Amino acid sequence: MSKRNVLVTGGASGIGLAISRRFAQAGDQVYVLDFNKENGEKVAASLQEEGYSVKFLETDVSSQEQVKQVIAAIEGEIHVLVNNAGVSHVGNLEQTVESELDRLYSVNIKGVYNCSLAVIGHMKEQGGGAIINMASVAATVGIADRFAYSMTKGAVRTMTLSMARDYVQFNIRVNAISPARVHTPFVDGYLAKNYPGREQEVFDQLAATQPIGRMGSPAEVANMAFYLASDEASFLTGADYLVDGGFSHLKM
Repeated sequence: MSKRNVLVTGGASGIGLAISRRFAQAGDQVYVLDFNKENGEKVAASLQEEGYSVKFLETDVSSQEQVKQVIAAIEGEIHVLVNNAGVSHVGNLEQTVESELDRLYSVNIKGVYNCSLAVIGHMKEQGGGAIINMASVAATVGIADRFAYSMTKGAVRTMTLSMARDYVQFNIRVNAISPARVHTPFVDGYLAKNYPGREQEVFDQLAATQPIGRMGSPAEVANMAFYLASDEASFLTGADYLVDGGFSHLKM
């Protein structure tokens, strides 16, 4: 496989970092688009020290103007876009204030729209490309206290289907990945904040909700993203791929 230009939003932490690393390990030129400048520069420098081709681009995906400027400055073709940047919220309908709903919309929905819009013209002109959107099992399975998050991930899933249909004739493949619980620093921070002294107990409870008996790893999600962007997946478009340890369909 020849070297590709790969854009990963939210690519400096958690699942996004694993995706950035996976493509970089394959010899691709990876552009890490992340709003956290300090962490983004640190991650890019660390990966560069390992010999990988990685560049950090400070980006607020909720700003269409900034996204356009960042992507316009990238030289060469854009082969892969991974729309991974996302934020979360815990709460039901009554516990979701308007500002939180707007915050999730601006990143999880508008961010996917902004980044996809900025690259789609390039992909059409160059004769194809791959877009991978990070959805969630929350898009299709009822999960307690995830009202705003589920809403946004449901939108990501349907945007994936719409884009796949509209651009299939341009050789642009669009797919989604829906993880269940994945062990990231976000999970550790959430447990420390909400269950001090009970972190391991609650972690084990959350892990047990996957029939396979554990949480997923960021690398396992990254492997799916890498596959969907590869030539081996050239017949795959317009689908949502579960990386969920059986959470969605294997009822306990």
